[in-house]
Amino acid sequence: MNRDSVTWSGPMPALTTPFDDTGAIDTGALRANVDHLLAAGATGVVACGCTGEFWALSHAERKALYADAVKAVAGRGTCIVGTGAVTAHETIDLARAAKAAGADGVLVLPPYFVKLSDDEIYAHFAEVSAAVDLPIMVYNIPGNAVNAVSPALAARLAKLETVVAIKESSGDWNTFYATMLAVKDEIRVFCGPSSVYGVPAVMLGADGTIDCFPNVWDGCLDLFHAALERRSETAEALQATGRRLTDLFVSEGRTLYPATKAAMDMLGRPGGGRPRQPLRALEGAPLDGLRRGLVDLGLL
Repeated sequence: MNRDSVTWSGPMPALTTPFDDTGAIDTGALRANVDHLLAAGATGVVACGCTGEFWALSHAERKALYADAVKAVAGRGTCIVGTGAVTAHETIDLARAAKAAGADGVLVLPPYFVKLSDDEIYAHFAEVSAAVDLPIMVYNIPGNAVNAVSPALAARLAKLETVVAIKESSGDWNTFYATMLAVKDEIRVFCGPSSVYGVPAVMLGADGTIDCFPNVWDGCLDLFHAALERRSETAEALQATGRRLTDLFVSEGRTLYPATKAAMDMLGRPGGGRPRQPLRALEGAPLDGLRRGLVDLGLL
């Protein structure tokens, strides 16, 4: 497999995982969010990733969520699901469940918490690739996973049989740029923090974007198309809004995922609600500040 083995492209939002009043996954809210995003221009979705609070789900819940996401998309776009885990054994088990559920591919991050060498990270992906007959999107998010997929390591991983793409979410433009140069001819490259530098990423040749912000702002979907079509004035304005949203969601006592769900609730979008522990729902001054910020941006 290589980049030509799949047709993945465009803006594919990272889905939240909504929970009902009992704490169970709310499949109806998930489906409603997917319907909205696809109608708004998403080319697919990524479920059970960082935005989807995968770390707070049991393996049984993750496997059920794979099937829920596939059913929600219903062939209207690409459905990629997160199967990352600390061990290759767990990752393979989850990836096989994703294949059985009908997912188009799996998002796999390096093992997390324990610091690994590049060779150890490569061995992890090599074992997963050899055992799973499903396209793999490598997930580089060192701010969360501890272990980074450097541009040089990405080039090694791109040669594995089932690796067809990478989601580059380092948040560092130089790393993104170097990764693009290293792998773009072999695998597809998706920009994670498109709200921050999605426009230059797409203009550089990124195949698509995967971001949490489409859950609250359709402009994050439009950003990809404006950049691809070289509508510079529109793209610049959308990028400016994306940067302001990013700053709003991670300042004054707020963190990204609880702020995303709180904003979805404020805007009347499905898929919000309370995050799972250890995350806490916004309240008090952080919640009030989020509301004021959304009003200032003209979104509320």
